[in-house]
Amino acid sequence: MRSLTRKGAATRQRILEGAAAYIREYGVANMTLDDVLARTATSKSQLFHYFPDGREELLLAVARMEADRVLEDQRPQLGELTSWPAWQAWRDTVVDRYRRQGRLCPLNSVTSQLGIQTPGAQAVVTELMHRWQAEIATGVRHMQDAGEIDPGLDPDRAAAALLAGIQGGVLIQMSTGETEHLEAALDLGIAYLRAGRP
Repeated sequence: MRSLTRKGAATRQRILEGAAAYIREYGVANMTLDDVLARTATSKSQLFHYFPDGREELLLAVARMEADRVLEDQRPQLGELTSWPAWQAWRDTVVDRYRRQGRLCPLNSVTSQLGIQTPGAQAVVTELMHRWQAEIATGVRHMQDAGEIDPGLDPDRAAAALLAGIQGGVLIQMSTGETEHLEAALDLGIAYLRAGRP
């Protein structure tokens, strides 16, 4: 992306935030560029200045922003998985994040709309999952070094299983509005890590 002035960066961010807010409220299927313009008080020329390819480019940028936000919303807890109370604090942060998000997930909405025909959308989600899994695995390794988790456990597979449980719980929460399954996946995943202590 080309370098932007401070004012330009602020305008681009306002467009992104406005599009994401619209998607949270109404979903992405019927969102038009006019909807974004009305919500953000920007002109069509401004929008196309920052997103020359139009709606698809804007949606991909929203997806990238929302993917970054998934991890940022878990900080600092995600980067500090160094004790069992820290793991519990991270668990509570994840549950709270998705409870506050509600049933409409901008990232899921955008990537579902763009579909597998848009390699950029798949890449955004793939990168997010790799980054998220790597941070959880780092926490598992730290606990192994501290003698709190079985050293024979594969940190990457353990992190992958925990992340799969989270994603399943989030998907159910998006359908039902309830976080019970997400909480169960986190609680049992962490309990499994603790049970394998040497």
